[in-house]
Amino acid sequence: MHNVWLIARREYLERIRTKSFMVMTILIPVLMVGGIVGSLLMSTRTKSASHIAVVSQDQQLALDLQHELETGKDSKMLVDVISPPSARTRNTLDTEIADKQLDGYLWITPATSATARPNFTWTPRSVGDIVTKENITSALRPVLMRERLAHQGMVASEVDALMQPVAVDTTQAGKSTDTTSAFFGAYILFFLMYFVIMLYGMNVARSIIEEKTSRIFEVLLATIRPEEMMAGKVIGVGSVGLTQIAIWLITAVVLTSTSLVSSFAGGNVHLTISAAQIAFFIVYFLLGFLLYSSIAAALGAMTNSEQELQQLNMFLVMPLAICVFALGVVVNNPSGTMSTVLSLIPFCTPLLMYMRISLSMPPAWQIALSIVLMLGTIYAILWVASRIYRVGILMYGKKPNLPEIMRWLRYS
Repeated sequence: MHNVWLIARREYLERIRTKSFMVMTILIPVLMVGGIVGSLLMSTRTKSASHIAVVSQDQQLALDLQHELETGKDSKMLVDVISPPSARTRNTLDTEIADKQLDGYLWITPATSATARPNFTWTPRSVGDIVTKENITSALRPVLMRERLAHQGMVASEVDALMQPVAVDTTQAGKSTDTTSAFFGAYILFFLMYFVIMLYGMNVARSIIEEKTSRIFEVLLATIRPEEMMAGKVIGVGSVGLTQIAIWLITAVVLTSTSLVSSFAGGNVHLTISAAQIAFFIVYFLLGFLLYSSIAAALGAMTNSEQELQQLNMFLVMPLAICVFALGVVVNNPSGTMSTVLSLIPFCTPLLMYMRISLSMPPAWQIALSIVLMLGTIYAILWVASRIYRVGILMYGKKPNLPEIMRWLRYS
């Protein structure tokens, strides 16, 4: 155990003192925060400022749509109303679009019956102007709703009262919760776990390749067993990952609780991360790192260069990529059958089970089963990886094939 501690301490101190550790500790949070802030800014700036025309025989309908588009929260357009249209109206509008005086026009054809809706034809200057089309579609819904309610005999004040947005309070365990902040907190932790497991798992493999290339192993193996060396590398590199995550979490909590971030983001951005989330995050991160770093150690022992390692990268990247692809299924229905099955697959458990716990706490037996399955898988992977590692670290030259790896397992 003393040798394991020495190797782990060496790996930890060697990596935490590097410039790359400092750069990644700063760069990844900046990129993530930049992505979130950029998404928020983009969402607030998707309001179209186009200049369009609305053509309709029903002047009141056209005026209502004009008011909604010019003053609504989803758009800030300049809208011209043409009612009623003449025989030359369409040609005139097409000319204005060609001369770039107009971004498009909406032609409203009257309904054929009292119960039918009018027909809407949108002619844009650019087929890529999806934002304007979506804003028109969004504006038409309340306008048509108001018109239908007015036809039912409701006065304007009653229609306005009925169309007011409804505020919904979310409570959990008797306490009011901000579901948006809670979701973003879980979402951020999900990708932190994803990146750190993948990044530091590959670091284990690269470290082994570097030491194989420099022949340091031949000196170390005179006093340390291969299993102790592998355990020390996994523990040391994993501790670096935990240190980095702790720095990120503390920084995120401190920054989002200050008035600076609140004022910058309009007072609506903060993280909601519970103690249970942090506890389960640590548990599943450690289990996931042990699983993937053991695979990475075996891959590093089997290869002799970075190029060979890149060819075997898929064994680490593919299971993690599947978790990202399955994220939508879990978010939409955390308690569904598909989400449950995927979260119990050991290679997907760290990410998907943690996401399920953050969104909607699954039954205790499912959490316990996922941990048991992961521990069993980790034991099996470590058993295989340690035997490959024991022989592979001293193998140089050609990359071993599957029959040769099977012989390593039998001989060791």
